[in-house]
Amino acid sequence: MAVDDRTELFTIGQLSDRTGLTVRTIRFWSDEGLLPPTARSGGGYRLYDAAAVARLELLRTLRDLGVGLDDARRILDRQAGVTDVARAHVRALDAEIRTLRLRRAVLRSVVRRGSTTEELRLMHDLARLSARERQQIIDDFVAEVFIGVDPDSPAGGIASAMRCAVPADLPDNPTDEEVDAWVELAELVADPAFRQRTREMAVAGASGGDTPPEPMPDATPARDALAAGIAPDSPTAREVVDRIIDPALSAQDRVALADRMATFTDRRVERYWELVGVLNRRPPFPPMVPAVEWLIEALRATR
Repeated sequence: MAVDDRTELFTIGQLSDRTGLTVRTIRFWSDEGLLPPTARSGGGYRLYDAAAVARLELLRTLRDLGVGLDDARRILDRQAGVTDVARAHVRALDAEIRTLRLRRAVLRSVVRRGSTTEELRLMHDLARLSARERQQIIDDFVAEVFIGVDPDSPAGGIASAMRCAVPADLPDNPTDEEVDAWVELAELVADPAFRQRTREMAVAGASGGDTPPEPMPDATPARDALAAGIAPDSPTAREVVDRIIDPALSAQDRVALADRMATFTDRRVERYWELVGVLNRRPPFPPMVPAVEWLIEALRATR
């Protein structure tokens, strides 16, 4: 059974012994044109060479990964020889390994969190998404929130940043924190209340037209005051406020400033950026929204 002295050929039965696949499966794939025979014996039996064996192994991997017959045929038809088939096999196995690592990370997070049925469903769905589908989650959120906003306005710049800052793909071996961050981020951008609040901030940010918004006051002293337990309506708080803004600012103007700050202050928007930082493996930043909320309350208390 040899085309020449260097080429060993195998029957379907021998292929079954070598690969562990059933004769019925191999024959079916051969009938479908996915595994064309290299030659035929004198008795008409199909014979296959070493390249066909590698092709068969790749086909099995593709099928195990859920690739349909039509897609598998297109992949296989682009191969030429054992080397190319082996290279494609490596790529398929790499994809399988990445999928398994992600599923392991998700299951590990489920166990650690004691997740509910709904959380388990969401985490399972996220693990199955492609990078493009994960990016689509963010794109849909940004498209709804910033619809009609001038892309050249400051709010338009924020929209671009929110869309581009989220990595579409999780690392090959994501940490528990990264899995949790993706789950929380997906829940956050799907929340209608969060979308509405972000939309309000976007519209307000774009309403100034070409006039750049006034810079927000430095809330660092407010953060120190909050940490020290200083009440925002206390005399000490008024001294802190006077170090942050012009002491000559009227009570009415202070309230107007507080209202403007409140428009652009939201803990969950800040949480969005915290989650983005986790997914980009950046060092955590100290939250500023609680300090800004303290300053807002202190400004209003000076009326």
